[in-house]
Amino acid sequence: MTDATGTGATAVAPATGSSGRAIFEAEGIVKRFGGIRAVNGATMSVREGSITALIGPNGAGKTTFFNLITGFYKPDAGTSVFDGRSIYGKPSYEIARRGMVRTFQITKALAAMPVIDNMMLAAPDQPGETLFGAIFRPLATRNREAEVREEAMELLEVFNLTKLADAYAGTLSGGQRKLLELARALMTKPRFLLLDEPMAGINPTLGKRLLDHMQRLRKEDGVTFLFVEHDMDVVMNHSDRVVVMAEGRVIAEGAPHEVRSNQQVIDAYLGGATLTEDEIAADEARKDPPHTEEQR
Repeated sequence: MTDATGTGATAVAPATGSSGRAIFEAEGIVKRFGGIRAVNGATMSVREGSITALIGPNGAGKTTFFNLITGFYKPDAGTSVFDGRSIYGKPSYEIARRGMVRTFQITKALAAMPVIDNMMLAAPDQPGETLFGAIFRPLATRNREAEVREEAMELLEVFNLTKLADAYAGTLSGGQRKLLELARALMTKPRFLLLDEPMAGINPTLGKRLLDHMQRLRKEDGVTFLFVEHDMDVVMNHSDRVVVMAEGRVIAEGAPHEVRSNQQVIDAYLGGATLTEDEIAADEARKDPPHTEEQR
C-alpha cells in the first residue's frame, strides 16, 4: 500500500524486528508555566526498534514534552528513563551523548557555517577537538576528519544536499534546513531519534527519501524513532504505534487503526474523520491475511 501524501513511500508493517522492550519510558511528566500546565502528567513508553508517532492538536504539549525529556526544559515532576537509566533533569548534552538525539520544529542550523561544517561538527569521537589530540595525535586527527567528511557527504547525498555542501547554512530554504538538521542528527549515530514535525516544509520527493531512510535505519541499525507530525497520512501509514496527547496528557495510544477509530481521539483531534467500512476491512485484512485453498 502506498501513502496518500504523494510521496509514494510504502506504508510500514508493525515492527516485527523490534525487541519488544521499552527503550524509553516517561511517567507523570509535569511542566508549569505560571498558572498553566503545558504538560500535565504525561506518561508513555517507546518500544526499542519501533517508529512511534506523537500526535495531538496545537497546544497539546507535544513540543514541550520533547523539550522536557531531552533536557532543554526542566520538568516540575515525573520520571524519565532511557535504556534503563534515569535521564530526569539531566542536561541535553549528556542525554545526547547517551544516544537520545532530537531535531527541532524551528531548525537550529549554524547559519554562518557551511553545510559540510555543520555536519562534521556533530560527529562524535574526534581527537582534533582537544588541544592534546590536535598537537600530539595529528595523524589520528587527519584520519578521523577524513572519515567524518566521507560520512557527512554520504548523508548529504541521501537528502539531495550534496551540491550545497560548501554553501552557508543560512542560505538554505526552510525545507533544506530541515533536512540538514536531520542529517546532522544522524551524524551523531543516535540509538533513539526524536523528530519534531520532520515533514513540514519538505517537498514530496524529499519526504519520500526521509521516510525511506527512517525505515532503512530502523531495519539495518536498529534506530528507534519518535516523531511529532500533523500529516495524518504519514502518521497512519508510516508508524507502528501512535500516542495521542491533548491538554498536556496522553489520552490514547495503540496501533494506527486503533487510534484512528478511538472516539476520544476523534473528539479531541481528528474532527470526526472516522474509518469507513472499507478502511476497517482493509485493516483487518492486513492483520489476518486471507488463506489460500492449500493453507485451508
